[in-house]
Amino acid sequence: MANASIFPRAGADARPGLKAAGPLPKMPMEIWRFRAGYSTALSLFLRLLEPQRVRCKPRLFLPRAVPLQPGPIPGVAARVKILIVTDAWHPQVNGVVRTLEVLGQDLTALGHTVRYATPEGRLAIGLPTYREIRLALFAGRVLAREIRDFAPDAVHIATEGTLGHAARAICLKHGIEFSTSFHTRFPDYVKARAPFVPEEWVWRWLRWFHGPATAMMVATERLRREMSAHGFHNLRIWSRGVDVEEFHPLPGARLPFEGPIFLYVGRVAVEKNIELFLKLDLPGTKVVVGDGPARPALEKKYPSARFLGTLSGRPLVEAYAGSDVFVFPSHTDTFGLVLLEALACGVPVAAYPVQGPLDVVGPDIPGAAQVAALDQDLGKACLNALALAGTPAPRAFALERSWRACTLQFLRNIMVEPDPD
Repeated sequence: MANASIFPRAGADARPGLKAAGPLPKMPMEIWRFRAGYSTALSLFLRLLEPQRVRCKPRLFLPRAVPLQPGPIPGVAARVKILIVTDAWHPQVNGVVRTLEVLGQDLTALGHTVRYATPEGRLAIGLPTYREIRLALFAGRVLAREIRDFAPDAVHIATEGTLGHAARAICLKHGIEFSTSFHTRFPDYVKARAPFVPEEWVWRWLRWFHGPATAMMVATERLRREMSAHGFHNLRIWSRGVDVEEFHPLPGARLPFEGPIFLYVGRVAVEKNIELFLKLDLPGTKVVVGDGPARPALEKKYPSARFLGTLSGRPLVEAYAGSDVFVFPSHTDTFGLVLLEALACGVPVAAYPVQGPLDVVGPDIPGAAQVAALDQDLGKACLNALALAGTPAPRAFALERSWRACTLQFLRNIMVEPDPD
């Protein structure tokens, strides 16, 4: 057996005994990253964000018994069953909740059937530092049953919270197509609240979350271009409107404070930049409508400002209509629905020239110069907007931006076509 080799000669027949090992596989990427200096936590995090494929799995529910018929919108079926999954819901008062609520009402008016999956009625905890935001826990099993029982024609995942993640996982597991929408600039919010988290980590998570969607909806063309530059695809425009029947001027309305009155409406949180508004040297009174984690500190620091808490319905309309200027200090909003609500109540707008205000009342939008003042100096913008107060221009501007046009955009984006004859 001397000089015997354990490796077969090239071209030799296979024989019993030891065999030559096959080529070594490439080192797994997560191991390479770890050996290259990444932490174990980051390695696992990156592994989590690896793209996933939609696999063909047993259906969660049976195909519909009645074929979908063509609707009045070309290419969109009539009487579609739509499930909207959202982590943002009452008691939160913000643009996302308002948008989804009105969307459901308008879809129902068009003959569609809408059901919401929200944290309401589920085991949930308040988000640390932001108790109004509820995170549903262990929602997967119950949510899967809800989807099975409802058997939707379309699933729209509106938010990236725990419910959104659960719905995404169920859809991927069972081969159910779904759409998503982008309402919150998470990289900016995380930077404001946890600056130690690398921004690219947040972008990678968002790309992972939205990647499998048939459509990722964004509010403006400017935001679509930005998201495309960050590597997102299947982007569709889903703009915003305003209910001009609910939000309207109230002749003679006036908040009981010294004028002129500069109003802010929205969440009272650090990322909303409210303190820059409260610091301004302006005549009259600053009024804040809304609640949030930053309210106690700001209320204590700025005793001359009036904090009215959360308002809705008629009291909210009275706050808008009873003010002289609506101030929007945020740099992080993707749209700013409150801008249109204020304009519908006849109140001009002051804001920074950033995404959101630029898309709603930017200088390239016809008629915007008569209803809004944008400036890098917010104080200057407030005074310029005050000069626009008392005219019919803001109301006329808002009348051209209805919810129905936005609802039709949404229906086209979810792409539920009628069944072939």
